[in-house]
Amino acid sequence: MKPVCRTEHDFLGEREIDNSVYYGIQTLRAIENFYITGTPVSQEPVFIKALGYVKKAAAMANMELGVLQPDIAAAIMKASDRLIAGEFTDQFPTDMIQGGAGTSVNMNANEVIANIGLEYMGHEKGAYTYLHPNNHVNCSQSTNDAYPTAFRIALYLKVNDLLIALDKLQQSFARKGKEFAGVLKMGRTQLQDAVPMSLGDEFHAFSTTLKEDVQRLREVQALLTEVNMGATAIGTAINAPAGYPELVTQYLGQITGMPIVLASDLIEATSDTGAYVLLSGMLKRTAIKISKICNDLRLLSSGPRVGLNEINLPQLQPGSSIMPGKVNPVIPEVVNQTAYYVIGNDLTITMAAEAGQLQLNVMEPVIAYSLFSMITYLQRAFDTLRLKCVDGITANEAASKAMVMNSIGIVTALNPLLGYETCATIAREALSTGKSIHQIVVTEKGYITEEQWNEIYSFENMIHPQYIN
Repeated sequence: MKPVCRTEHDFLGEREIDNSVYYGIQTLRAIENFYITGTPVSQEPVFIKALGYVKKAAAMANMELGVLQPDIAAAIMKASDRLIAGEFTDQFPTDMIQGGAGTSVNMNANEVIANIGLEYMGHEKGAYTYLHPNNHVNCSQSTNDAYPTAFRIALYLKVNDLLIALDKLQQSFARKGKEFAGVLKMGRTQLQDAVPMSLGDEFHAFSTTLKEDVQRLREVQALLTEVNMGATAIGTAINAPAGYPELVTQYLGQITGMPIVLASDLIEATSDTGAYVLLSGMLKRTAIKISKICNDLRLLSSGPRVGLNEINLPQLQPGSSIMPGKVNPVIPEVVNQTAYYVIGNDLTITMAAEAGQLQLNVMEPVIAYSLFSMITYLQRAFDTLRLKCVDGITANEAASKAMVMNSIGIVTALNPLLGYETCATIAREALSTGKSIHQIVVTEKGYITEEQWNEIYSFENMIHPQYIN
């Protein structure tokens, strides 16, 4: 059966629109023109919510300033509220990466809000004489201020969720730090035996490095609260009434509950993408850190018979189609790969930010797509690593201690007593003969007594060394 259609027009001509949809002709053209990622804006509901905030605040400011009639503003606000509530996400089919600096996304929102509002007012979809996507929903706005303002609000909200996930992960490492506080192990530098430490200290260090990034991300997140709403096309506020930029920003802060502030230089703010570059760099930093930690977990769990075998990762699935009994560190591996994706996207954002010309950066859609996916994937990676790996890690205490006591690296603790040269000779003998440091130093050479050995190589002194002479 042929769908019931309505006819809409723009300055390029007329098109038939399926009357069941709430978007209009400009969204239809965007669907036809842009199919790059296959990821529609509907997959980022927080972005649609943010667009609802922007359009509602604009209607509130325009009504107060006498630019919009109260009934029209009320219809826009009612429709915007429904977007904010999570309705009509399926009416945003435009691809995340598109030409036009986000115009298609902005017009998609304008058309959907207009048609929801028209129904609220008792009119048919497409009856734009009563409520127009451009004249009313987009009143006192341009894509160049509405899109980036919504983008920043959406980023701020997504970073909130990311921070929750990262904080939970660092707390999981902190708990393991306490759990493993009494487990002696060998510290290593350049993959070679160094000096003893506790497994708890190693995991506590993982927690500390991630906790630092929680704070740094909060600092970068704060930069997202500066918006250029009211700048309109290039920052001169053309087509906006006096006082509109300040008022719409005030309303945005009220309805979002965010500490939103108006940029002091709207021309600069309209072309600047510096906050995105900083956020991307911070996400890259966190991805690098988490990937390094995953590398360590894979090394510490290697074996189990002929590797380090200091910890056990949860066994989740068979690791080979040919080798029976093999279990792979699949969760650290998938988190590593997520980190590589984030690191690569940082370059995309770098190039897109650099590619802005004059009063606008038209590459913002690819910045949005990259940042949204980076945050989403990292959040999922943090939750996956915590729930399916870190929370279930156990220690191989006996094996770790045996490696410490059999290591040549423990001779370092004797430097203050015997001197570096003597200790180097002891290490060389141990390495060439296979003898233990204890056998050479106490049993054969008598450099120190058994009592001194027990004092120097007590658990407490090995993990919290005291200077002994």
